[in-house]
Amino acid sequence: MRLLLTSGGVTNQSIKDALVDLLGRPIADCNALCIPTAQWGHPVCGPVSVRGFVSGIPPWGGMTALPWKSLGVLELTALTTIGAERWVPWVRDADVLLVDGGDATYLCHWMRESGLADLLPSLPETVWVGVSAGSMVLTPRIGADFVRWQSARGDRTLGIVDFSIFPHLDGFPDNTLADAERWAAEIGGPAYAMDDQTAIAVSGSTVEVISEGRWKLFPG
Repeated sequence: MRLLLTSGGVTNQSIKDALVDLLGRPIADCNALCIPTAQWGHPVCGPVSVRGFVSGIPPWGGMTALPWKSLGVLELTALTTIGAERWVPWVRDADVLLVDGGDATYLCHWMRESGLADLLPSLPETVWVGVSAGSMVLTPRIGADFVRWQSARGDRTLGIVDFSIFPHLDGFPDNTLADAERWAAEIGGPAYAMDDQTAIAVSGSTVEVISEGRWKLFPG
């Protein structure tokens, strides 16, 4: 897959340009599926914020409000009940997966349970656009501070990329650079702290930071 790992979504022109580069064609020519699943695992999220993301209502819906050729919803918690023969073609037909934030361990659990995690290696042309936990789920670890799902067993996630992400830098009282430095010291590997004007584009072995804001790499 090609990855656009964001903190706050497609929040500026630089990130939007990076998305178009990864897609290889205009947004209006691409079919998208949005995945709100991570929100259900986080105590501050719920029906209102899920609706905002799915429908493109500000402040939640920046990605889904883009002019996609088509936009559908893929709820991972439902997939085990309907069979792969139904939902796998939906994913294969999509050009991009828009994956919202919430709790990354909850999202990781349902990616594995549903079979989506196993399907990802067979989707080399699909673009994954993550917001916050939707980006963090592809990293090796998220750190204990970001685990809010009460049934989580540790902070390990899918490890599709080899770096971790500290999102929303300066966006919340506990997301300062000093907090990020303490977090990075516990992660034990390379990590990026980034604000909502920053994203990381991954294509093959190329990793590029796209930013109109503030970010810092902790080499690990």
